[in-house]
Amino acid sequence: MGKGCITVVKYFLFLFNLLFFISGALIMGFGLWVLFDNQSFIAVLHDSSDTIKVASYIFIAVGSLSMAMGFFGCIGAIYEIRCLLGLYFTCLLLILIAQVTAGVLIYFQREPLKYEMSNIIKGMMINYTGQNRTTEHTWDYIQRKMKCCGWTGPGNWTDNLIIKNSSQFLYPCSCRNDNLPGTDVQEVGLCAHTSTQLPVFETGCVISVEKWLLDNCGVILGLCVCVAVVELLGMILSMCLCKSVVQEDYTKVPKY
Repeated sequence: MGKGCITVVKYFLFLFNLLFFISGALIMGFGLWVLFDNQSFIAVLHDSSDTIKVASYIFIAVGSLSMAMGFFGCIGAIYEIRCLLGLYFTCLLLILIAQVTAGVLIYFQREPLKYEMSNIIKGMMINYTGQNRTTEHTWDYIQRKMKCCGWTGPGNWTDNLIIKNSSQFLYPCSCRNDNLPGTDVQEVGLCAHTSTQLPVFETGCVISVEKWLLDNCGVILGLCVCVAVVELLGMILSMCLCKSVVQEDYTKVPKY
């Protein structure tokens, strides 16, 4: 490989690792958001499932590892250190294998995961009071924005302890369909109606979530493919540069 070609590969690999470092920071930030967020759908699952917490720790670990890899990859590329380039290649290979394995596991475990999520949300609706500012208010926000009611439908709310034991015709205020006649719209809590014909959305939120996933399936798949291609490109570049390094010159590495 010519000297000019090696220089191009070296600086291209440096830029690639810089992007990899930034991507790792974003992944770690996403993991921290999942762990500490209390204003989205994730918050609904936090109190009832350890799976979400474990997933957030995995994101944080992967993000931290990616940042470390990006840093050492930059050093290895600029100063042409074979051991760092080889370590970088090995880590990228392991991450790619882990991503493929995780994707396969999620695909084959999608029904158990869906069942677990269903139980968590139905349990939250049974004990719903409208006073919990994290899980309950988050679920209210989801029902309002997605214009849905319950998990599979508004009938899920009939198991709610307050609604079941009340003599009034109660329903969750966040299920309120503005196009139907009824009381004033409220964002959280339980509202009363004058008859059994409740002014609520008839669609369950599971349908809205699945529709969103189907609508964005192409984008999600495209992102996964792009990540895999970028990782393969990084592996190829690191191997090309590693093979071109005949003798390592550690005098070029700055000393502090």
